[in-house]
Formats: sequence, C-alpha cells, structure tokens
Amino acid sequence: VRERELEKQLIDEVKKRGGMCEKWISGTVGWPDRIVVLPDGKVGFVEVKRPGEKPRAIQLHRHKQLRKLGMEVYVLDSPEQIGGILDGIQTT
Repeated sequence: VRERELEKQLIDEVKKRGGMCEKWISGTVGWPDRIVVLPDGKVGFVEVKRPGEKPRAIQLHRHKQLRKLGMEVYVLDSPEQIGGILDGIQTT
C-alpha cells in the first residue's frame, strides 16, 4: 500500500462517518498530514506513512506539541488501523 492510497482510504472512511479529512498545509515542517474533523466536535490529527515507516524527529516533536495541548495525534501506516484511529477520535 502506498502512502497516497492509504491517505485516500482514510479520507473515504472519514466521509462515511460524516466528517472532513483536510490536508494540513502550514508553511512550517513536521505537522501531521491530515486534520480529521468528525461530528460532535471531535478533532484529531493523522500522520500517514508507508507501511513500517516511522515519523521523523521533527514530526515526533510536532506530535508532542499537539498532545501537550490535549489533541489526539495518530500515525497511520496500515489500512487496518483506520477504523481504530477514527473510533479513538470519536470517543475523545
């Protein structure tokens, strides 16, 4: 599975749940790829990676910054994780 295909699967599943899955374009590096907004004000951030690939140091730093603010941040590298990630965002 390529990163682009995995990202498309995430977008499709978010839409099925009535949400939005927007690309984060900030002008600075390291932020998660997608902002997931689900019904009832649920928001989470998803870094999409190829299978087995790990986030870079700057990405881990950004994830830590977001978590310190109380945000949910996930790393997605397998289609099987999508349901669990979205469930996690919906139950926060």
